[in-house]
Amino acid sequence: MNTMRTAMLLAVMTALFMAVGFAIGGSGGMMIALAVAAATNLFSYWNADKMVLAMNRAVEVDERSAPEYYGIVRDLSQRAGLPMPRVYLIDNPQPNAFATGRNPEHAAVAATTGLLQRLSYEEVAGVMAHELAHVQHRDTLTMTIVATLAGAISMLGNFAFFLGGNRNNNGAGILGTLVAIIVAPFAAMIVQMAVSRTREYAADRRGAEITGRPLWLASALAKIARNAEEIRNPDAERNPATAHMFIINPLHGERMDSLFSTHPATENRIAALQAMAEEMGRAPARSDAPPLRPPAQEGPASGEAAPAGPWGSVSGGSASGETAEPEMPPAAPKPNPWGRNPTGPRRR
Repeated sequence: MNTMRTAMLLAVMTALFMAVGFAIGGSGGMMIALAVAAATNLFSYWNADKMVLAMNRAVEVDERSAPEYYGIVRDLSQRAGLPMPRVYLIDNPQPNAFATGRNPEHAAVAATTGLLQRLSYEEVAGVMAHELAHVQHRDTLTMTIVATLAGAISMLGNFAFFLGGNRNNNGAGILGTLVAIIVAPFAAMIVQMAVSRTREYAADRRGAEITGRPLWLASALAKIARNAEEIRNPDAERNPATAHMFIINPLHGERMDSLFSTHPATENRIAALQAMAEEMGRAPARSDAPPLRPPAQEGPASGEAAPAGPWGSVSGGSASGETAEPEMPPAAPKPNPWGRNPTGPRRR
């Protein structure tokens, strides 16, 4: 199903590419656009993930440079039965995250510094489980290729704007050029329509299954959506075709429930997760997956203590170390709930 969806999406985007080429340069422009589209599709399959990461200025981290963040992804990958993806960090105050890569064996997840600074350990785990669900569902290939092709279509539209209509070509002349110029700003909208929003609900559900705690993600979505409205993401604003890859639309002032939105309404996603939490509360607890391990505070006290989050002791934990669900609606975030640099090495 995913393979068929990707093939259909590539065909539609290639046809759009050719239509813009015809509007700019007639049949010759269409053939050039076809050649460019074929090269772009091939390049996208192998390199689009690197391009998307570069657009957002993501930096790869490891267990030494970001022990807590890396540890969350590692534990969640084990629970999901996935290979360990590459882990990236984006220096951006807006809390957000995305996944990319052509398959689970070549996947990468990225989170912003704002996500690590404004969300609790449990909420970060909920977000990263959602991104790993996209990897497991192989949504990342579709999302990454769409982002690359949409950017290329926008580039063609800008090219048409600078060239203007040419009366001597056998294309659509000035009218065709105007169509190409109009198509370019709406390329992101076409991407939003092509990539079904149902994948977000599916990733929410699978991510909640990975953690076993739907309310962790529900609380995170509420915080991220609130902050996304207040904090701009300049890199995403410059590359709007990548907006559909993030867990919450990073574009400032975008309505999440609009007809052509890249994401479902956040309120609807939270409601679905709350309903799932009620269902899971009536079902037997899952015991076959390795537990998530919040990093313990340094300087262990005498006796065996329950696991603690990096912002302090976890309240409401059970004797087995299970943490309590965050309250809904979530409280206002602390300036840095991690208590120290969330990406740096632990203090000795």
